[in-house]
Amino acid sequence: MSRPPIKKPPLIVILGPTASGKSALAIKLAKQFNGEIISADSRQVYKEMDIGTAKEEQTGAAPSWGLPLFVSAKSLGSDPREGQTLNLIDIVRPDQEFTLAQYKKLAIKTINDIHKRNKLPFLVGGAGLYIWAVVNNLQIPQIKPQPELRLKLEKEIKRKGIEKAYQKLLKLDPKAKYFVEPNNPRRIIRALEVCLSTGQPFSKQRKKGRPLFSVCQIGLNPPKNVLNKKIDRRTEKMIQAGLIDEVKNLAQKYSFNLPSMSGIGYQEIGQYLRNEIDLEKAKELIKLHTRQYSRRQISWFKRDKRIHWIKNYQEAEKLVKDFLGK
Repeated sequence: MSRPPIKKPPLIVILGPTASGKSALAIKLAKQFNGEIISADSRQVYKEMDIGTAKEEQTGAAPSWGLPLFVSAKSLGSDPREGQTLNLIDIVRPDQEFTLAQYKKLAIKTINDIHKRNKLPFLVGGAGLYIWAVVNNLQIPQIKPQPELRLKLEKEIKRKGIEKAYQKLLKLDPKAKYFVEPNNPRRIIRALEVCLSTGQPFSKQRKKGRPLFSVCQIGLNPPKNVLNKKIDRRTEKMIQAGLIDEVKNLAQKYSFNLPSMSGIGYQEIGQYLRNEIDLEKAKELIKLHTRQYSRRQISWFKRDKRIHWIKNYQEAEKLVKDFLGK
């Protein structure tokens, strides 16, 4: 039975946990299907933060660190990123706020612009909430900031620590664990702000809208032991590529209390630069926190039964061909 024609503009989503090889897969598919890539990464939006956010994997500024199991460097060619446009990276400075609503607006505009150029958009990343906002046309609650409550929460985090604030949020909204990172003070404060000011869980206030695109979601989920090894290798590569100098330069201009500086890699190297831990401990913590983050990503994605989980490139290629009716 033939597939009915696509009524809404098509969108291919490539998703999965960190270091699973999303970028390499997306680049090869985009080259084959005349596509253009849109980043769905909540860290790569920041300028000056390149090594710690693995931006080089996407831009070609450094050798690939995380090729998927089924794509060899040889099969991708000598320069697999040649000619590929990557959208929605380097949008704001590390000291500028960047919200989910801003990302959704920019992503939708970019997708529509790509269609106008008669190309196929590929939304690629591991930020589940960013992807969900676009795929489901998420209606983000327009709740105004509560300055007094926010100040109180900020003081509470300084006094009791971020872990206490995160546990407080999970008591009010258990589903927050799927979309609020435990080391991201801005998102924790915002979620608590919404919960406490409205009396309702933040997760219940985010409603799906009418879909804007016809979507094919392709997921990568390497075996746990394989993914952990890739995370370990990538961490070592980041250190070798100059992560310490990158964090040192950022620390001269920006506070570690900024949401952008709360990311994995930046906090741990910050501790090292302040002589709170040695370099080996910093690397251990980066690896541990990245593995923990990858598990949260997988938990988020596994809830969406529309995702097609693949084991090799041929499966991904067939999914796209069938989806496009080719």
